[in-house]
Amino acid sequence: MSTGTGTAGNTRALALLLLACALLLLPSLALYPLFDVDEGAFSEATREMLRSGDWLSTTLNGLPRYDKPILIYWLQAASVGLLGLNEFALRLPSALAGLAWVWAIAAFAIPRLGRRSAVLAGWIAASSLGVLVIARSATADALLNALLAAMMFDLWRHFDGGDRRPLRRAYVWMALGVLAKGPIAVLIAGGVGLLFCAASRRWRDGWRAATDPWGWLLLVLIALPWYAAQLAIHGRDFVDGFLVRHNLDRFTGTLEGHGGRHWYNRLYYLVLLPGLLLPWSGLLPAVVRDAVRERTDPLTGYLVLWFGFVFVFFSLSGTQLPHYLLYGMTPVFLLAARQVAASGGLLNVALAPCLLLVVLPGVPALVQAWSERRSAAPLPFYAAQARRALEAAAPAYYTLTVACAVAGLVLLGLRRWEAWRRGVAASVLLGIALAYGFTPWLGEVLNGPQRRAAALAAGLPGSAVQWDFAAPSFSVYRGQETPVRAPAPGELAITRADRLDPAMPLDILFQEGGVVLVRRR
Repeated sequence: MSTGTGTAGNTRALALLLLACALLLLPSLALYPLFDVDEGAFSEATREMLRSGDWLSTTLNGLPRYDKPILIYWLQAASVGLLGLNEFALRLPSALAGLAWVWAIAAFAIPRLGRRSAVLAGWIAASSLGVLVIARSATADALLNALLAAMMFDLWRHFDGGDRRPLRRAYVWMALGVLAKGPIAVLIAGGVGLLFCAASRRWRDGWRAATDPWGWLLLVLIALPWYAAQLAIHGRDFVDGFLVRHNLDRFTGTLEGHGGRHWYNRLYYLVLLPGLLLPWSGLLPAVVRDAVRERTDPLTGYLVLWFGFVFVFFSLSGTQLPHYLLYGMTPVFLLAARQVAASGGLLNVALAPCLLLVVLPGVPALVQAWSERRSAAPLPFYAAQARRALEAAAPAYYTLTVACAVAGLVLLGLRRWEAWRRGVAASVLLGIALAYGFTPWLGEVLNGPQRRAAALAAGLPGSAVQWDFAAPSFSVYRGQETPVRAPAPGELAITRADRLDPAMPLDILFQEGGVVLVRRR
């Protein structure tokens, strides 16, 4: 995978890996509008932070936002302050966190799995569908995953060698994780550490790690001041909004319609796992066999417990979202890398990405056809957006996706290449097609109308509201707060075409897909 030996060769391999990942990731960040609801909400909260000058408390359309802690907003605000308010600046912190996540995986794996497997582990992570999505999203999850990886790797370094320095670094990463997403960082470290010490009968080591005074001092000094400030400023509202609603209620109940308590919801992450690992999903059977065969190996056991804890914990949660499983995917990337180099079959490594490449050029036509079928009737808003699928697919989309599909088919015939080389090459092609073709097309279909409606509204007099429609990106692009309520006479409103009130006198100023900008008479 790289030339050179020893430390210099390892450094060169890591540098080349990060360069390849950066080229795949960074230039594509500005090619598509912010996706609602999450990207729009995080971005608008950051815009309001910069406008108000309040760097302690976040708001969304003027109301307190208790959803997430402060760290990602600070990073996004710093990026916007340097680069301006645009998609690239808002997504840059997540992209850099994604690169840090990849670096942490490869750097951890080099002395334990060897250089080739380490670089493969980093590339599998960077090119997997879950990371491709989350590292391009202006949310807190890429940052949290990078911090979780650093924390869990340093926790292993401590358990493996007994050195206290990585343990205290783990506490630092944990503290930053608490500032990025909340108590989940402590929960994962504590849960996995407890299970590992119980399985290996290292109770004394676990107790010392859990009660390290310097570690707790670092955790308190880094994380506590912001939480104490929020409690002093907002009091019970912060406790109810952040700790109760967005943490306890997410586990004990179904929040915002995500998940449920039925037995089939427990299979959610089992079905999701291959999707997050695409295009490397074919390696999962080999990963499972390898984990069972190597179950007495301490590192393999630690990785399996890490994934297993995340999988079981969030399967029991009342609220289930795809990115929750990503907290446990780092071990899967490492275990999969051990299988890639040893894989002799084309099916598991290169066929899946090449099949996806062949499908991509036809996706706009398929989406357009679905929008015109009776089966789309129960989803009128999304059907209306989907009717723009062919219109949104510019010639560049077909040029890129067809070229990548042809290259993938040629790649399948290169039998003289080792299986892992074909797999890496196919994942490169798929990553390019997704980042520079599919994602910009999807963003245009789903959120292009909101961006254009906001541009029009920004030049019109009067205030605006979000009327029975959650579109926080509208506030970002309009550059003003947009409360969520019905419009008063004379006010602008962004809403959905299927939710217009026929009894209300309205002037339609803009309509595209299912998105409508109106003014109430």
